[in-house]
Amino acid sequence: MTEGNDPTPMPTPTPGTGAWVVLPTYNEAENLPGIAAAILEALPGATLLVVDDSSPDGTGTLAEELGAADPRIRVRHRTAKQGLGKAYLDGFGVALDDGATIVVQMDADWSHDPASLPALIAPIEGDEADLVIGSRYTKGGRVEDWGIARRVISRGGSLFAKIVLSLRPNDLTGGFKAWRASTLRAVPFDGVRAGGYVFQIEMTYRASRLGARVAEVPITFKDRRVGQSKMSRRIVVEALFVVMGLRWDEIRGRGPVSAAR
Repeated sequence: MTEGNDPTPMPTPTPGTGAWVVLPTYNEAENLPGIAAAILEALPGATLLVVDDSSPDGTGTLAEELGAADPRIRVRHRTAKQGLGKAYLDGFGVALDDGATIVVQMDADWSHDPASLPALIAPIEGDEADLVIGSRYTKGGRVEDWGIARRVISRGGSLFAKIVLSLRPNDLTGGFKAWRASTLRAVPFDGVRAGGYVFQIEMTYRASRLGARVAEVPITFKDRRVGQSKMSRRIVVEALFVVMGLRWDEIRGRGPVSAAR
């Protein structure tokens, strides 16, 4: 054996080490215990941050109980329901301030399968991407349990944004994503206008314009197990107006790249 060579193998990092999973909740008490356990089973080295908007059903209190039993679970309480986008931005800030290297965003209703988490963060860990989208509309991705109307709205919204904003990803309305921390930090949160589901489009748009490498990995999206979908006509209308507004700002030289300069 050559002198100076250490035969002791380096320990394998626990999957998910350095990753934070941001999980916004509103009336998800029935889903939270199971989804939290599944997330930490898939990424045992990760931190799970529950961001609760003062759920009337006691989701926030339940999250505190889960956190008391498992130090990997943190809770961020918000005083009122202010929209999905604002909840995510709040959670992102906490994760970045606490040193996250990867930040994952996902729903608490089982529509995003925690078993897909290792594949979602792999392109970032392998330095192949800065933002990874769990995609329903790339090869191998699919949607289950949706009617034709919701399929048309979701697929049509992604296609509309893709064309208007000249973006490459196929799934722009989905919320199952992994961010490289430095990429997420480069997006100025105070410039993000969308508070609803169109937030997903806007964040991918802003990251893309700032030069992020965006990848898609296929997922199977299932309708929520418990409770009611929060999709509404207002959310769809908001998406149309925000996408057009982003493009109009860019035409006038007020897009994210101009702002960064």
